[in-house]
Amino acid sequence: MKQGRNTTFEERVEIVNYTIAHDKDYQAAVETFGVSYQQVYSWVRKFEKNGSQGLLDRRGKGLDSKPHLTEAEELQLKIKQQEERIKYLEMEVGLLKKLDAIQRKNRR
Repeated sequence: MKQGRNTTFEERVEIVNYTIAHDKDYQAAVETFGVSYQQVYSWVRKFEKNGSQGLLDRRGKGLDSKPHLTEAEELQLKIKQQEERIKYLEMEVGLLKKLDAIQRKNRR
């Protein structure tokens, strides 16, 4: 089992966006970012339930101290997530085109 490491809020957001953009490939996120599988899984679940607010480290803080991201910051996070998703889908389309070309070549 891979030992996790300390991460910042921005790193957690990036890791979650990467994982979601790659169809929840937790193992790829573990290998790419050097964090534990369990932690990535936990962050994705928290993100899906509470948005980016779920990724904040609130240990030792009361309920009143819950910080809120502005609407602009939330939109920036959504944009980054969509950009990651688009990049992944473009890569997938390119791969499928190559596979199709290889299959056509082999039929001849």
